[in-house]
Amino acid sequence: MHLPATWQKRIVRKIKDIAVDPYAQHNNVTKLQGRDGYRLRVGDWRVIYELKDDRLELWALDVGPRGGIY
Repeated sequence: MHLPATWQKRIVRKIKDIAVDPYAQHNNVTKLQGRDGYRLRVGDWRVIYELKDDRLELWALDVGPRGGIY
């Protein structure tokens, strides 16, 4: 599925907001159950990401529509 440019920009902006302080409480972020990582909800899109503590990295692993991302 193609991710429209307007949604790409919005998702990148949200990821950058989280990257500033990844362990703070953020709206629309949930810790995943049954696997490592977190889920960021941006409209009907979901971003699955992990935090790499030893280097303070945020890795976006997958972006997809609601229902198809898990």
